[in-house]
Amino acid sequence: MPDPDLPAPAGSIRRAWSIEDLRTQARRRLPRAVFDLFDGGAEDESTLRDNRAAFGRRRLMPRVLVDVASVDPATRILGQPSALPIAIAPTGAVGFGHRGGDVMIARAARRYGIPYSLSTSATASIEQVAEQAGGRLWFQAYILKDRSFTFRLIERARVAGYEAVMITVDLAVGGKREKDFRNDMSIPFRYTPRNLIDFASRPGWSMRMLAGGMPAMENLRGLSPTATSARGIVSTAGRNYDPSFDWDGLQSVRDAWPGKLIVKGIVHPDDARRALAIGVDAIVVSNHGGRQLDGGIATLDALPGVLEAVAGRASVLVDGGVRRGVDVVKALAMGAEGVLVGRATLYGVCAGGEAGALRALEILRDEFVRSMQLCGARTVADIGPDLLAPGKAP
Repeated sequence: MPDPDLPAPAGSIRRAWSIEDLRTQARRRLPRAVFDLFDGGAEDESTLRDNRAAFGRRRLMPRVLVDVASVDPATRILGQPSALPIAIAPTGAVGFGHRGGDVMIARAARRYGIPYSLSTSATASIEQVAEQAGGRLWFQAYILKDRSFTFRLIERARVAGYEAVMITVDLAVGGKREKDFRNDMSIPFRYTPRNLIDFASRPGWSMRMLAGGMPAMENLRGLSPTATSARGIVSTAGRNYDPSFDWDGLQSVRDAWPGKLIVKGIVHPDDARRALAIGVDAIVVSNHGGRQLDGGIATLDALPGVLEAVAGRASVLVDGGVRRGVDVVKALAMGAEGVLVGRATLYGVCAGGEAGALRALEILRDEFVRSMQLCGARTVADIGPDLLAPGKAP
């Protein structure tokens, strides 16, 4: 019997039929503290659960007797071609789950012809991803207390050829993630009997970490002595965020960045209007995957209000809770240009490296194409509000 904490062989990955299957495989291979760091949400995790439940509250009314022998899932995101109406959301500390995982997910995105977002707190640098993966690259920037450091990161992204900068605006302070505390992923991090036992329960993972050393937050090198240690990931990000960042600050980013500007973390229509006035190119309706404010609105429930406020003047994407290809159909039918997925490919890479990330996208593409066929939609343009059943949303 194979060691359950080793990366899943190709055969096991091929037996993953859903994103939930990949999640189960990732859970078997990671220490609890690491899995919960990726999988968990804030406080009671009500928003985390509601993001997923919001998709279940929508139902489709498919059209029939349409020739769907061949369908085209390609579309345009931010004005450029994308093979699917999907982009990869920024996820931090990926190397803690699988060494080199950031680049692996970026490569998978390139192979599937979709955009990839690199997190400020990634374990691969801006330049590494550009050189080793390529494709359509977006850089997600947290606004740090050292504003000049943030702007240097943005300039590095420009030099490296990134298409867009994504500013996360829903993270004035770090959320209260109680699972991390219970697992002794504490603030500040310390080795304790609890987490040492946890790590020892996954010897393959532990040996790889010992052999290569703990991964570093490559883009944060030089910020502070603690900022580059993955062992301090839970606390470092929260300590370095700038809670004073406001609309004037966002305007300064717009003035400095010549490319596409994406704002991630908007759920209120009035905030969408203000972002448009500043000149943003895209809005991601997001609540940080339920990892910050617990009790916040599910993103799919917030989507209609943001779409009405934007009124076609910018791209609108949505993230949070996307686990099935049919979820993409529902988001598009409601008016989104596309969706972002984060945990899906994160589970995949933790389960089986690059093969797992590719499998996650393969699953989503297959389900999306199948759902298009079952809905009578031959192209993405055919997915409209007429496919939505009335009366199911709150």
